[in-house]
Amino acid sequence: MARFVPGASYVKICGVTSIEDARMVVDAGADALGLIFAESSRQLTLPAASEIARAIEGSILRVGVFRHNSADFVLEHVDGAGVDVAQIHGDLSPELIEALRQRGVAIVKALSVDEPEFFTFDENTVDAVLIDGPSPGSGQSHGWENLDRRSFSRPVIAAGGLTPLNVVDVLALTNAWGVDVSSGVESQPGKKDPARVRDFVMSARRYFNHRGEPHG
Repeated sequence: MARFVPGASYVKICGVTSIEDARMVVDAGADALGLIFAESSRQLTLPAASEIARAIEGSILRVGVFRHNSADFVLEHVDGAGVDVAQIHGDLSPELIEALRQRGVAIVKALSVDEPEFFTFDENTVDAVLIDGPSPGSGQSHGWENLDRRSFSRPVIAAGGLTPLNVVDVLALTNAWGVDVSSGVESQPGKKDPARVRDFVMSARRYFNHRGEPHG
């Protein structure tokens, strides 16, 4: 079974909408795959997400993505799809945290760089934080200046406008533990491009493998 391991690096391909793309993402060597339950052009029904999740069970982390959904909605979809990780955009109550913990589901809290919550959220209640731009899910790039104004005790995942061409630059700038991409590896909304996915994963993995090595 795939596990969310804070000591390892993390490359996530989000917004997967088909079994074919899911298997391609696994074959490309990604660590995690995102199934979107929030309102989005890539939003999945519970039956569709469950079918995808079952097809790749044990071979990759399956992440359910939620935005401003009720706790009941989150838990229904976590249980129904059998995801390994819940990525929460918006309110995250202590009660929902406890319910997810009881299920053995890891928690990633998404924070937007220009929202007050970026500076006030207690990351010690979750397993990792995802840092996105002012319009989460838009695929728009953004500055990372706020990361200089706050440090995190939990692993940081960089998201927002990432592509195979800029992922290494973003990692070098932020020293993030992980990266998360959706539109930057697509041929059209919801359809992943195999070459772009492969290039993104290879570029990020190469950087992670060599990070910390002495130069010269």
